[in-house]
Amino acid sequence: MKLLQNVINHKINTINRSELLKYASQYNISLTAKQADAIVGSVKGKNINIFDDQSRSKLVKELAKSIGPTKAKEINQLFLQLIR
Repeated sequence: MKLLQNVINHKINTINRSELLKYASQYNISLTAKQADAIVGSVKGKNINIFDDQSRSKLVKELAKSIGPTKAKEINQLFLQLIR
């Protein structure tokens, strides 16, 4: 289980805009390129652990400031789907 968590966290921490837009499309989340760039900028290289509630909550709050609370909530739902 720990290996799978590491793989998912690594993918999130190294994601680029095109990959994020592809995943968002798969999960029916509409994102603009500007929103995707803001998300990538918030996670890239920061070693975010989405399996840790506190770390994920901090990230979602940061995202709410840059992409809006509604979109941040959708991204949080995507994270929750990934960790289940």
